[in-house]
Amino acid sequence: MLRQLRISALLAQCLWISDAHAVDSYRYLHVTVDTPWNIFLFLLIGIFAPFILMGVLAWYFSFKKKPAPPNHPSAPEDHP
Repeated sequence: MLRQLRISALLAQCLWISDAHAVDSYRYLHVTVDTPWNIFLFLLIGIFAPFILMGVLAWYFSFKKKPAPPNHPSAPEDHP
């Protein structure tokens, strides 16, 4: 019953819609020749920012002094 109600509501909405209700997607967005370049630069920053951060962090932590490993004797010493 609910499915039939949904289908009938969808058909009623489709009959009510006219061409005047169609919204041009470029009506509210000013698109110029520079728009694809702006999108490209925005995505370029979003893609390369993690790589730049990774390089900076690798460079920063490469100069940190690593702790020396504990000096374990290879053979047990003779203790009385």
